[in-house]
Amino acid sequence: MGDIGLSNGTTVPDPSSLPVLFFIPGSKVQETLSELIDTYISNQLSISKTEAITLHAKYFHQYGQTIEGLIRHHEINALHYNSLVDDALPLETLLKPNPELKTFLNSIDRSKVRLRCLTNAYITHARRVLKILGIEAFFEDVTYVDYGVLPFICKPQAGMFGKAMVEAGLGVGDVEKCFFVDDSVGNCVGAREFGWNAVHLVEGGKSSSEFDSQARIQRLEELVGIWPDFFK
Repeated sequence: MGDIGLSNGTTVPDPSSLPVLFFIPGSKVQETLSELIDTYISNQLSISKTEAITLHAKYFHQYGQTIEGLIRHHEINALHYNSLVDDALPLETLLKPNPELKTFLNSIDRSKVRLRCLTNAYITHARRVLKILGIEAFFEDVTYVDYGVLPFICKPQAGMFGKAMVEAGLGVGDVEKCFFVDDSVGNCVGAREFGWNAVHLVEGGKSSSEFDSQARIQRLEELVGIWPDFFK
């Protein structure tokens, strides 16, 4: 799915609050999503599956979201794409309620932190993921990519981080109050360049030279040692 976050402050939204944007990955979702994207590209552009896979990777690395490349270069309708890709994901079979994740989220001090979701998916997909994982109640709102509005804005574009701040009630001078965790090193680099504090969630024991070791974790629980003030 992309992608989930949090925003720090009191339990009542306050522009002076300290935000933390936080991503929660879903197991097996990315692999299935990639297959649906490849099939969609192949069918819509009438190209081979191999060509579709290549184009998928090219646009993802070039724009941060494959759909943006499809819109720019092939006039693909983003809502049509969403209906046959993100909304077509069998999330009910890929995901299940996650008690460990709920325990972790519950350990966050809600008197200091507001949870917000920041995702490159459309709102329907984001809501489905949060609901199935059983963590919807932890998040005050979702900043998502609006597939119905052009120009297309997504992570790691600066506009997406700015949009998240506006929706969290923060001012342009509050970038240093923003904290972000994501499993994409590109998104983390973009967030840091925008002025946010960023931590790369490295899955599968992998690492990246693009991000310093002090800002890499393999488990969400490691955030307690990085931002201890945010936890009970």
